[in-house]
Amino acid sequence: MKLIKWIFAGIAAIAVLVVLYITLIFDPNDFKPMLVDAVKEQTGRDLVIEEPLSWQFFPSIGIRLAGVSLSNPEGFKEAHMMAVKEVVAEVKLLPLLSRDVQIDQLRLDGAKLTLVTTKQGKSSLDGLTGNTTSADKPADVKQGPGLNAISIGGINISDTSITLIDEAAGSSQTFTLSSLTLGEFTPGKAAPLAFAFGADLPDMKVKGEGEATLTVSEAFNALSLVGLNLEVNAQGNSLPKGAVTVEFAGGADVALEAKTAKLTVDKLTLMDIEGKGAIAANYGKKVPFVDVELAFGAIDVDAILGTEKSQTKADSTAPDTAQKEPDLSGMKAVDAKLKLDIAAVKVAGLSTADWALRANLAGGVLKVDELKASLYGGKVGASATLDGRKVPAVYSFNKAITGVQILPLLKDAAEVDLLAGTANFDIQGKGAGLLADNIKRNLNANGKFEVADGALYGVNVPQMIRDAQAKLKGDLNAAAGGEEKKTDFSSLTGSLNIAAGKANNPDLLMLSPLLRISGQGGADLMAETLDYKLATKVVGSLEGQGGDTALAGIEIPLAITGSFTEPKFALDTEALLKGQLKGETDKLKDKLKDSLFKKLGGNQ
Repeated sequence: MKLIKWIFAGIAAIAVLVVLYITLIFDPNDFKPMLVDAVKEQTGRDLVIEEPLSWQFFPSIGIRLAGVSLSNPEGFKEAHMMAVKEVVAEVKLLPLLSRDVQIDQLRLDGAKLTLVTTKQGKSSLDGLTGNTTSADKPADVKQGPGLNAISIGGINISDTSITLIDEAAGSSQTFTLSSLTLGEFTPGKAAPLAFAFGADLPDMKVKGEGEATLTVSEAFNALSLVGLNLEVNAQGNSLPKGAVTVEFAGGADVALEAKTAKLTVDKLTLMDIEGKGAIAANYGKKVPFVDVELAFGAIDVDAILGTEKSQTKADSTAPDTAQKEPDLSGMKAVDAKLKLDIAAVKVAGLSTADWALRANLAGGVLKVDELKASLYGGKVGASATLDGRKVPAVYSFNKAITGVQILPLLKDAAEVDLLAGTANFDIQGKGAGLLADNIKRNLNANGKFEVADGALYGVNVPQMIRDAQAKLKGDLNAAAGGEEKKTDFSSLTGSLNIAAGKANNPDLLMLSPLLRISGQGGADLMAETLDYKLATKVVGSLEGQGGDTALAGIEIPLAITGSFTEPKFALDTEALLKGQLKGETDKLKDKLKDSLFKKLGGNQ
């Protein structure tokens, strides 16, 4: 019995001596030259450890590195690829004997990573990654018993950054993690997390901070962030009004084995836009699937961008400088389902409400099953398909507008007061190409329209007829007398077909108690010009619009030319003269008949 006690006492004494030797006599700095030489031999880089290595063995195994740097390859302007101010790691020793890992602390301070790509295409990472062939793969190693438990007293990362330099492009981007702290962490239990980050990009600067509660499952196959609050501020000339602030509140869940993730958006504020919803993803499928469901309040794009109407109009008519169709083949990389609701949208002066979008993306084809909104007393509804598998992309659509007050819409959208009334419009079409000119050139569509109880602005057809008739009678001073230039109507209908950049309207018909205007014409979508040949027929007294004469039955050609924004109207006065002469001739014939009958003693 005494022998056993002496044996254990001897083992304990030896252990104490080993600990004392390691902690008091053994100097890890003796290995620094060996480590530096090994790095030089393997990579050709210079490893520098400025400060002495310090470590402890009991009660915790700990090591501290400071002033560590690794050089870039020879010939690079940036001397260091990596530099670390300080690294500290401490793990309790005795719990390791029972396969419990208790990390007292992990601290990383001042880590700087600078990755350079030279004009010749060389990279800071060249020479650091070896080539691994199938023959080099290690044999399967049987896993030993797993850990019983793991805990971390805390993680602290500060003043860390990654800088990407592209010398050929002359660009530099820096991403910083100013601070990250994780409180006492044990799997299955919640731990407080806080972080601050930033980015210095060529066209903007970004700063942000956030906090959450992190929970990792005991099996390390799932994690969740609860109470995630994030605020990001960005500044740059390319941003609306030069600055953008984003505030986020919600949470996130990731299941590593199922390969699913979900982001819950309890509140999202972007400038004056507020929204909520959820984004779920399944990244374990051959083609990842994303399910997006978001709802937003009112969005005033004009206020966000600081857009003036005149500027919007000028921009909309600017030539399309892009010469290359977008390549949408990347749409095949993900499948998605989208449900988007927006309370109201104002853009380019156009006010709309109650937006609802339902769409699916699969195999590179986007299908908009439903798109609807309310605008100017009416509704708009549409469905569409966009096939991004080809270049140029091809599309088809079906659109219907019902009960829309067209005058305020035209005024808000384009500052045009050409037409008034309640409009219904149906159109179906297809085409190829997404550049503005290609849409006009390649669109093939058919539709019909109806405008009820409206007016055509810019022309007073009854007044034009009266003025022309007065001048034909010799009254050269005849004028419109200050009457408003508009032609009222009870209905305006027609059909249209679009092909090869031309819109054809073969059956325009405008009816009113005074006039009947019918005919055909069209528009050149590329040149944005009009060309209509119409027949105007007076069917009642013109007194209804300020006239004091009756020209019932006379039919006068009316031509509409000019541009979309400045149309020109012209009556064929020669036809009016012929109609008037015919009327006078008919009256003279009637008088001659009456006179002849009287002379012959007959009755008419």
